Amino acid sequence: MRRKTSLVLLALAVFFAALSPLLRWYAFPRLAKVPANQYQDMVLEAKDATLIDYNDGLKAKKVPKITIVQTLKGNVEASEKIERTAGKDVVVWDGLSYVVGPDGKMVSKVPERYIFDAHTQDPVHATGESVDGDPVKREGIEFKWPFLTEKRDYQYFDAQARTTAPIHYKGTQNFRGVDVYYFEQTIPWTKVPFPKTMPVQGITPQSLAKTGTTRWYTTVRKFWVEPLTGAPVYGEELHKEELRGGTLLGGRDKVTVFAGDVKMREDYIRHTVDLVKSNRTLVLLMTSYLPWGFLLLGVLLLALALLLEARGRRPAPAKVDEPEPVTA
Repeated sequence: MRRKTSLVLLALAVFFAALSPLLRWYAFPRLAKVPANQYQDMVLEAKDATLIDYNDGLKAKKVPKITIVQTLKGNVEASEKIERTAGKDVVVWDGLSYVVGPDGKMVSKVPERYIFDAHTQDPVHATGESVDGDPVKREGIEFKWPFLTEKRDYQYFDAQARTTAPIHYKGTQNFRGVDVYYFEQTIPWTKVPFPKTMPVQGITPQSLAKTGTTRWYTTVRKFWVEPLTGAPVYGEELHKEELRGGTLLGGRDKVTVFAGDVKMREDYIRHTVDLVKSNRTLVLLMTSYLPWGFLLLGVLLLALALLLEARGRRPAPAKVDEPEPVTA
């Protein structure tokens, strides 16, 4: 009986020991993925910013606050269509960056379609990939880092410039109780297209192009990324835009369109940190807690099996005959 029990324990030990690396290196890369139907929104603010006034001679004025609302909505129908030919799990995010001035009126709105691999976050090139209606071919990540983010530089796509540039790993920090990697990217002054939707009726990118006036942009982009989930818990941009040259400016060389330090609003910071903390536990379960737990369980079962086997092989004590009584 002991021998049968030890064999069962040995089989279980081998099973759990083999399951440990399989869970970490085989199951996790296939199970961890961004859901196709995910929806998220975020509100950012630039306080004490500079904003152009189109109704007052294109003058740059100080304003108390500019609000940027960013939404990302998973398009399940589009992702399923692309998956049929891509042969992989694909996520399609329809995004919108909507900028509102201090008077509550629209400053700009830029739609975007971002298509990427649900597991690795690598871009997937397919029909519909665009920024503000213009087809693009992304290289590098955008919005989200890969699961198990590494301490290294990544290529990050800039939607304003429609180009990819390195975003540099700058070190590890603690942000509100979460260990994060800090990344920073600088986009130098770059000529960029005008938004398709302008805040003043009658002004279009085509009419602006006829004046010879161009739009320029620079930013310092900062992200604090939780490395297990690859999700930014906080973001910030030192953002500047200018109009340069042409007859529209009335002889001026340049005019500031927008300049400000764009930061996540406090309530969205708290919500994002709480969400990332809960998702982080799920990733730890797959990458650390269960693999190490199964490995430890396998070792304990092996030790118990060997102990039972050793006891089963121990020789039984020799039987000693009792001496017969002596009779006279």
